[in-house]
Amino acid sequence: METLGLLPASSSVLQSFNASVLSHFPQFNFSQFSNLNLHLNQSNIYFPNQGELYQQLIPIKAVVTDFLDSLSYSQFAAIWFALGWVLLSLARKNHPKVPNAPYHGYRWWFEPTFLLQARYIISARKIITSGYQKYKDTPFVIRRWDTDMTILPNKYQNELRLYPTTKLSGVKAQVQNLVHRWTYTTLMVESNLHFRVLQNKLTAELPKFLDIAKTELEYGWPMDVPQPDDWLEVDIQQTMRMLVARMSAKIFLGHPACRNAEWLNLSIDFSITLFACAFLLRMFPPWMHPIVGPLMPVRWKVASNLKKAQKIIGPLMEKHRDAVKRRSEGENVEEDDTLLNWMMDNGNEKENGLFEMATRQSILTLASIHTTSMGVANLLFDLCAHPEWFPVLKEEIEEVERDLGKLGEREGVGAKEWLPRLEKLDSFFVESQRFNPPILLAPQRLAIVPITLKDGTHIPAGTRIACANADILHSTFPDPLTFDPMRSYRKRYATGELNRHQAGQPEKDNLHFGYGKQACPGRHFAVGEIKMVMVKVLNEFEFKYPEGKSRPSNFFADENVFPDPRAKLMMRKRRTKCESCGRC
Repeated sequence: METLGLLPASSSVLQSFNASVLSHFPQFNFSQFSNLNLHLNQSNIYFPNQGELYQQLIPIKAVVTDFLDSLSYSQFAAIWFALGWVLLSLARKNHPKVPNAPYHGYRWWFEPTFLLQARYIISARKIITSGYQKYKDTPFVIRRWDTDMTILPNKYQNELRLYPTTKLSGVKAQVQNLVHRWTYTTLMVESNLHFRVLQNKLTAELPKFLDIAKTELEYGWPMDVPQPDDWLEVDIQQTMRMLVARMSAKIFLGHPACRNAEWLNLSIDFSITLFACAFLLRMFPPWMHPIVGPLMPVRWKVASNLKKAQKIIGPLMEKHRDAVKRRSEGENVEEDDTLLNWMMDNGNEKENGLFEMATRQSILTLASIHTTSMGVANLLFDLCAHPEWFPVLKEEIEEVERDLGKLGEREGVGAKEWLPRLEKLDSFFVESQRFNPPILLAPQRLAIVPITLKDGTHIPAGTRIACANADILHSTFPDPLTFDPMRSYRKRYATGELNRHQAGQPEKDNLHFGYGKQACPGRHFAVGEIKMVMVKVLNEFEFKYPEGKSRPSNFFADENVFPDPRAKLMMRKRRTKCESCGRC
């Protein structure tokens, strides 16, 4: 017999399969059908005569039989697969959560969970915001395809930030987001070398590395940035990605890798393919990952990128090992001071393996390039939407230049002295990020052990927790729907807290970069890069939207946020007014 016209199967196998499936739905009573000997194949449905019940089922039999006969085998297989996917989604077990925290987002009490999870993909902002407004001071739970996440009020942040990574881990939450077993990112939970290099090397020597990055910005500027004398439509997002990729490569790998077109393109592409791969894998239950993972072309591309990375990173590692050996023999060897070299010098044998080092370098581009370039793009989108702020920011830059010269022009005056003077640009960025957060739920953590907070709130082991950071930041300001770029600037001077309320500075109400000891270790470098790029952009160019266009909407993929990739800007070289006639 051909069961459903697909595969031969014995009745005992079918009975075992049916029993297995029905066991996931104990809430339904199937006993009333136990005496209904039902047999199916694609072209016939046969019900033995069961009296009145048989007569009631005859019309259904005719409709279903005609429908099945109209299908091709490929259509039938697709429907069966989709039905199985829905049933498996219905059968998924609930994930750990804070006890008594309600599930939020259901439109009706009988809405299937898989529909809520599907809506979350593109409607996360609405679901999270409505939950925050409804349960502002108490936990609630949102449901993503792969997990449930308990959203905590930020009143717990000062307590949660004190827990070590052995009890509450941000990295393990992030690698779960990346489906690490199938995206080659497991090494992130096996070693924290990537975190240590950012914290102990990059941040510790921040001014030096910002000055180094500035030299690469100058080198790549004429190649990556169009230089139109008249208005030209440009893909500003791709332009910024390439610039930031150059600056990051100079710091991570040094010269000549920072000018290797293959590495620059790979570092941009890797982040996109890795995110796409993880996002697609999260659509399937974990037991299906061994089946669908090897069949996904985007995963093949991730693997291909990592092989290319090894070919580029390998010679750099050999070059540094040779330099170390020659120095030990008393020779004076010059080489760039890079994060790769620091990682090799401070990593163990496993961390210094080629695959692991190349993979780790590739993963570092995930945050260093795309989040930073999106920050610049959003700043320009917001400035074009509010063009009255162009002259304000340009005037601030010119004022600093009068005092300190152009950035990098004077000996002994570098990023450390220059960038903190851009207080209005800093405030504008904070407001831009308030309206365009890189993520809606931060900081995300995984409870490694059971945790009980001071007020008795219990977080079971395995629970995913986060805060609705975008909504928290909106709710803490008066008139939150108004774009007011000088909010932070005024707050700093009104309170006298001149070293607070700045971009990249985590606060209980501003969680975009995390909070506590597990906050993003590269945030200060990212903010510095953004400011250096903006200084050069505003000094040299003018921007506006194409005719009929306005501020592009943000796109959402689960809780991740990014600008419309189709959005363009018009740009031209900055024109100064003639002193005699007043024209440009």
